[in-house]
Formats: sequence, C-alpha cells, structure tokens
Amino acid sequence: MKKFKFSLDSVLAYKQQVLDALKGEHAAILAQVRAQEEVLEAVRQEYRMCNEEYCQRKAEGMTIADALFYQNGLRVLENDIQRETDRLEELRRQEDAKRQEVVDAKIDTSSIEKLKDKKLELYNKAIQKNEENLIDEFVSSARARASIGA
Repeated sequence: MKKFKFSLDSVLAYKQQVLDALKGEHAAILAQVRAQEEVLEAVRQEYRMCNEEYCQRKAEGMTIADALFYQNGLRVLENDIQRETDRLEELRRQEDAKRQEVVDAKIDTSSIEKLKDKKLELYNKAIQKNEENLIDEFVSSARARASIGA
C-alpha cells in the first residue's frame, strides 16, 4: 500500500506558520505591556516621593512660591500618570485582540490537525485490514496446499 499523504499538509503548514507568527506578535505586545507597567509604577513612585516631600516641607513651613512649585510638579506628574495609564490600557486592548487572534488561529490549526489524525487513523486501519487479508490468504493457501499434499 502507498505511503500516507495528507492532502491538506500545505494548508496545515501555512496555518502553523501563521500561528507561530501570531504567538510571536502576542509575546512582543506582552513585553510592551510589562514595560509600560514598570513605567507607570515609576511615575507613581515619583509622584508619591514628591508628595511626601511636599507634605513634609508644608508641615515645616514653606514659601508660597515653593508651594506653587510643588503643586505644579504634582499636577504634571498626575498628567504623566494619566497618560501612562491610557497607554497601558491601549496596550492591554491590543494584547487582548492579539490573544484572540492566537486563539482563533489555534482553533483553525487544531481542527486541521484533528482531521489529519482521523485520516491517518483510517489509513492505518486500511493497512491493518489489508495485512489481515494477506495473512488470511496466506493461511488459506497454506491449508489448501497441505490438504492437496495429504
């Protein structure tokens, strides 16, 4: 019997390449999300430190100019926090969309793989059936020769 050949092997290979590429893109976006989380945490930490310093200096007494300087600085940091938070949310949306693409591609690939497995199983059953028929034929002819020779 001829060797097993799955007719959709080229499609399966293409789908696997697409899946691998999407996984790579997803990993890159995840890395961007992690980096953005670190940037956001750094800005928040800077805000906390500036606010602590402001509160401490306010308790000790400071000039109006110094108070305005700290308040303006805190406002700038609040804007930075908002901007970095918005960027993080956008990256998370992109990551969610890319994850869904990966899931969809995995479903496509696995459905073709399951079809290949079924076809291979049918092929193996056909080979086994063919071998059983050959064995039956061999046994029958051996018995026929034995009965003729006896």
